Amino acid sequence: MRLILTSILFICLFGCNKSQIEDVNFDEEASQESGGTLTNAMIGEPNNLIAMIAGDGASSLIAGQIFNSLLKYDENLEFEGDLAESWEISEDYKTIKFNLKVQKKWSDNHPITCKDVLFTWKAVTHPDTRTPYGSDYQLVSSAQCINDYQFIAKYKEPYAPALETWASLHILPEHLLKNEDINNTYFSLNPVGSNYYSLDSWVTGQQLKLKGNPNAVHGKPLIDNKVSRIIPDLSSQFMELIAGNIDLMSINPIQYSRVFPNRPELNKKINLYKEMGNGYTYFGFNLKKRPFDDINVRKAISLAIDRQEIIDGVLLGLGEEITSPYKPGTYWENKNIKKLSFNPEKAKELLENSGYRLNNNIYEKDGIPLSFEILTNQNKQREMTAVLIQRRLQDIGIDASIRVIEWASFVNRFIKTGEFQAVVLGWSLSLDPDQYSIWHSSQQGPGQFNFIGYSNKTVDNLLEKGRQELNKEKRKAIYNDFSSILYDDQPIIYLYAGYGLSAIHKKIKGVKKLSPPAGIYHNDYEWFVPNKFRRNEMSL
Repeated sequence: MRLILTSILFICLFGCNKSQIEDVNFDEEASQESGGTLTNAMIGEPNNLIAMIAGDGASSLIAGQIFNSLLKYDENLEFEGDLAESWEISEDYKTIKFNLKVQKKWSDNHPITCKDVLFTWKAVTHPDTRTPYGSDYQLVSSAQCINDYQFIAKYKEPYAPALETWASLHILPEHLLKNEDINNTYFSLNPVGSNYYSLDSWVTGQQLKLKGNPNAVHGKPLIDNKVSRIIPDLSSQFMELIAGNIDLMSINPIQYSRVFPNRPELNKKINLYKEMGNGYTYFGFNLKKRPFDDINVRKAISLAIDRQEIIDGVLLGLGEEITSPYKPGTYWENKNIKKLSFNPEKAKELLENSGYRLNNNIYEKDGIPLSFEILTNQNKQREMTAVLIQRRLQDIGIDASIRVIEWASFVNRFIKTGEFQAVVLGWSLSLDPDQYSIWHSSQQGPGQFNFIGYSNKTVDNLLEKGRQELNKEKRKAIYNDFSSILYDDQPIIYLYAGYGLSAIHKKIKGVKKLSPPAGIYHNDYEWFVPNKFRRNEMSL
C-alpha cells in the first residue's frame, strides 16, 4: 500500500502539472498580482555575494538583487536615488553630499544609517581588501557622516565618474561585518541586504533561491520568489525552457534565428527580445609571457583572425565588430580607428620580420615553435570562437590548442593567478568611459582586472586625465586617444559585441515590449505571474 501511495505521489509531483497549462492562452491580458515564483538559469555559479570581492558577473547579478547602492540608473540611464533620497555636488565637483532615505532597514530589521555607507567605503579602500574596485574609491580624500542620514565624500581633484562609482558600490551592513575579515566571511554566503530580495537558500552547484524582502528600500517586489538554477550548458537550459521548468534564459543565435522560427508552438508561450548587449568578446594575451611580449606576434594573430567569419558563424550575424572598448553606437565609441582587416599574408610577413621561420608548416624562432594554449570557460559561443581562431592560426603556421574550463576554476586557478597564455573572454561595458581598473598599469595585483599585464605610460596618463576632466567634449578626445593607442598596441584582439537575446515565458507579465535604454530587465521588480499561470509547487 505504501508503495502504491508513493508511486501516486511521484506521478503527481512530476507528471500532474505537465499538461495543466498546455492549452492556456498566455497572450491574455492580466491584472497585477503579487506572489508566485520566477525561475531562471545561470551558466556559472557565484563565487560569493559580496560583489566588491567576487569580481565576476554571476556574483554581481545575484548580489545586485540583495544589496542597494547610494544611486542607481533609471530606465533612461539617468541617475536616481537608491539608498540616497537626494545628493548635492559642489561647484568645483570635489564634494558630494548624499542625503539618505530615513527609517529604512536591513532585512534583519536593523536600521540603515550613514555608518553603513562609511563602513563600506572604508572596506573597499582598505589595503587588505582584495578587490579590483578599490582605486575608484581611494580617490576620495575623506569621508564622514554629518549625522545618521548625511554622508559626505570629498575629493582632492574633480573626479568625473564619481556618481557612477557610487551607483556601483553595494552598501554593506556595518553591524554584521565590522569585526569580520571581509575577504573570508560567512556573510558572503549568507548575506543580509536591503534590496528587493533576500537569500533564502543556496545549494552549491544546483541553485540559489531568493525571497521577497519585506523591508526592501523600494518596497516588496510583485514576484515573491526567484530561483536561479545553475545549468552550465545552454542546450540543457533550452530544454528546461521548452519543458516549462525555467521561465527565462539568454538564448544563442541558433535558437533565436533557426529554432524559434521553425517551432510555432514555442512562440505561443515564449516571447523573444533582442537588444545590443552590454559586453564584448575578445582574444587576450598574457603580455608577461612569450611570445606575446612581441607586438608583431600580437598584430600577426590579429590579422590572421577573420572577425566577420566569427560573427557570421558563431552569432549568425547577430553581432557587430568593434575597435574600442565601448558599446557600439554610443557617444564614447571611437569611430575613427582604422581596423586591422583579415590579411593572412601580412600576418606571415610580420612574423618573419620578428625572426620566425617556417619549419614543417609551423613558425619557430631559436628552435622554439610558435605554439600556445587558448583557455576559455564553458560557454559554447566562446568555445566555437576559439575553434575558428585555432583554425585560422593553423593556416598561417601557428599551433594553438584549446582548453575549456569550468567558470569558477577558470577565474580562480588561471585568471587571478596569471597562469595562462591566451584567453577567449569578455568584458561588460559600463556607462562611463573610465577604463582605469582594466588598463592602468597599477591594476595588476592579485584579483585585479589588468590580469593580462598591460603597461603603457601614455595610456596611464590619459586614464588619469580622463577621470579628472569634466568637460564632455574634452573627455571624449582623451578617450579617443586612449582607445587609439590601445588598438595600436593590440594587448587584446576585439572580436565582437553580440546582441543580447532573451527568451521569456509569456506568463511573466510586466516585461516592456520595447526595450528601454537600460534593457528589458530594468523593471523586473514590476514583473508578475498571474495566479492562473503559476506552477503548483510542493515542498519536499
